Amino acid sequence: MRKAVIIAYGRSGCSRARKGPLAQMNPIDYAAQTLNGVLAKIPQLDPAEIGDVICGCAFALRELNMNAGRLIVNRAGLPDSIPGRTVNRFCSSGLQTIADAANAIIAGQEDVVVAGGVESMSRCFGPEPPENWNPWLTENYEGAYISMGETAERVAEKYEISREEMEAMAVESHAKAAKAKGAGLLDPSIVPITLPDGTVFAEDDGIRPGTSMESLAGLKPCFRPEGRVTAATSSQTTDAAAFVVLASEEKAKELGVTPIAELKGFAVAGCDGTLMGLGPIYAVPKLMKRIGMTTEQMDVIEINEAFASQSLACIRELGLDMEKVNPYGGAMALGHPLGATGSILVGKAIDYLNANDGKYGLITMCIGGGMGAAAVIEKL
Repeated sequence: MRKAVIIAYGRSGCSRARKGPLAQMNPIDYAAQTLNGVLAKIPQLDPAEIGDVICGCAFALRELNMNAGRLIVNRAGLPDSIPGRTVNRFCSSGLQTIADAANAIIAGQEDVVVAGGVESMSRCFGPEPPENWNPWLTENYEGAYISMGETAERVAEKYEISREEMEAMAVESHAKAAKAKGAGLLDPSIVPITLPDGTVFAEDDGIRPGTSMESLAGLKPCFRPEGRVTAATSSQTTDAAAFVVLASEEKAKELGVTPIAELKGFAVAGCDGTLMGLGPIYAVPKLMKRIGMTTEQMDVIEINEAFASQSLACIRELGLDMEKVNPYGGAMALGHPLGATGSILVGKAIDYLNANDGKYGLITMCIGGGMGAAAVIEKL
């Protein structure tokens, strides 16, 4: 069986929705710059050899409508011969595209595939009006249209997770992210984006150094008047793009490119939509059984911090080693640009493995609607 290997990866900086540098920029533009920046890392590859570009996007609306994947190919100035498509598995879209790309290569359908994702939560994100909801689902399946924040409150109740425990995780997320940023540990992934005014954006601007329990204690709950979940214990809304180039092992050798990592396996699983944050509890064991590994073998574990409540519940239920979880911080500090997050976390895991001589990384996240996704990468 053919192997699919990662030969390049990169992302834009994570920019705060509506407040950050990417907020006023068309997402097709910064996604195209990101794609070109990643391809520039492997000059041996003739872009005409790319078999497909698969782009994740959770809210393919407005500027990201009309097949964002193909529009990004066009905007990047790549040959017309390169097709593109857009994939939506909500919060794991950017991880799903990597799995799809690997599958195409393993099956012999393609030799080189670009996978990744983009999200503009400034321009293309918002609640769906109830008049557009399916009447049967509205009546019979509460999880179909439930607020993600409400699911976080329900998980906190179910697992008896206090507001203080969630805020402690948020404080730690910002502290770890600030430390990693200060040490340049986030830089290897970041592709500089030239803004319309000619300035360059090349950082994650949502990190708040010095975040403390005292500073978070005064925040009001977001989703229930007397709830436990606040903005600080929720993932930040974010604009960003990320891409990963995969190739067959044979093609990488032909190009003279040293493979960076291999996707060892991928799994998705469904769960109760009203407790959607618990998705990793179902996806991770499914994946580990499939590939014959355990979470103890992982050198780094990237679990998307959609909310502190669901992250803590999943970490505890899966028995994950907290020392290995999100060593460079998570989405409460860095943000969660839905369609791009999965690809960002893959790059983040690779950066950690490179810096710490590690071998295996687990990437997992919950998914709106009641699902979970998980993947394991092996650094080569």
